[in-house]
Amino acid sequence: MLIIKKIKISYTEIIVFGTLVIILSGALLLSLPISSKSGIVTPFIDSLFTSASAFCVTGLIAYDTFTHWSLFGQLIILLLIQIGGLGFMTVITLFSMFLRRKIGLKERRLLMESANTLKIGGIVMLVKKIIIGTFLFESMGALILTLNFYPEMGFKEGLFYGIFHSVSAFCNAGFDLMGKYGQFSSLTAYSNNFVVNATVMTLIVSGGIGFVVWDDIISSHACFRKFQLHTKIVLVTTTALILASSLLFFVIEADHSMADMSMGERMLASVFQSVTPRTAGFNTININEMSEGGSLLTIILMIIGGSPGSTAGGIKTTTFITLLAGAWASAGQSSDISIFKRRLETDTLKKASAITVIYMSIALIAIILISTIQEFPLKEIMFEVFSALGTVGLSLGITPSLNALSKIIIALLMYGGKVGVLSIAAVVAEKKEPALLSRPHEKIIIG
Repeated sequence: MLIIKKIKISYTEIIVFGTLVIILSGALLLSLPISSKSGIVTPFIDSLFTSASAFCVTGLIAYDTFTHWSLFGQLIILLLIQIGGLGFMTVITLFSMFLRRKIGLKERRLLMESANTLKIGGIVMLVKKIIIGTFLFESMGALILTLNFYPEMGFKEGLFYGIFHSVSAFCNAGFDLMGKYGQFSSLTAYSNNFVVNATVMTLIVSGGIGFVVWDDIISSHACFRKFQLHTKIVLVTTTALILASSLLFFVIEADHSMADMSMGERMLASVFQSVTPRTAGFNTININEMSEGGSLLTIILMIIGGSPGSTAGGIKTTTFITLLAGAWASAGQSSDISIFKRRLETDTLKKASAITVIYMSIALIAIILISTIQEFPLKEIMFEVFSALGTVGLSLGITPSLNALSKIIIALLMYGGKVGVLSIAAVVAEKKEPALLSRPHEKIIIG
């Protein structure tokens, strides 16, 4: 008699493998002849790359979205962006609500993992708020962008462009349809349009600070003193990064990518460039004309990324601040890490350190592999790798020239950046039984 052992799958594994299934499904649809404007089959590796980039809300592309993909293909990309931005468990919950199905404890735990929240209580209500809030932000953004695109594009095209770019911006995807003005041009045609810039930046920041933060802002009636520590850290860090990097870009790029701009255009471009590397992927300046300092600053911002529980990638703002606070406490010989008069748990620093070490290790391995496979300048490879792992989408132009193996590596980086490097590590790592005895302590020299 055969005894079938019940396979236990963790919530993290369900999210990791569920994400993979959706990416493969999107790749199959994009490889169909109907998905391309030419009516021919798109190579599967390029379809897989595009599907991964769309679902992982990255924006790195092998083909220009406007010139290569048909309306059907663009709609598939838009759908993948929306599912990726919301989280596939959120989408499943949405259908369950429509079908009036009861959401059990297992589904609630999955939602807690997917939404990256700390509490299981009220998770279904939070998901409802996420869905309503997402469509509210995207609808307002689509309306404003449509009104700006309508005069030169007409109503139908202007409406589609408004919806597409609003969803792409809020989900921090970076996909655009501006190839009509020049392939891979992104939003450079609108570099001096304040309304388009301001709308896109607002959508990016709104999607990048996280749904949990928005819920706390609303429930606390926007009173900073009543905010949770997580919300305070996210808002202060986000604001500080935007202001500081805007000033740096304004100074660094004065004689490079922004040399031909007026003072007002430079200020607008500087702010936009400080927002978009932290996972959005749009650009209003020519990235290839950036200075070495500007490129390095962009990479740093791509590594930091957005905030937990959002559509953003990177190591996250809370991880960045926890590491800084931990270093400050260590330098001051303090055993406690305090932020806003609150003490962090020791495990928080351990998790932040683990995420950063794994993140940087994966990036370095990918850089070595791609530089071995293809002869690109190291700067361009580093930019591409951190852009993929941070789910940003900015590129120095090497994406279309990547061979099949390099595209697979970049696609895996986007996938890892989307589901979280720590989640990938948890799934891959061998599960061991906890030791029955504590190991003896011994000191080592650090530094």
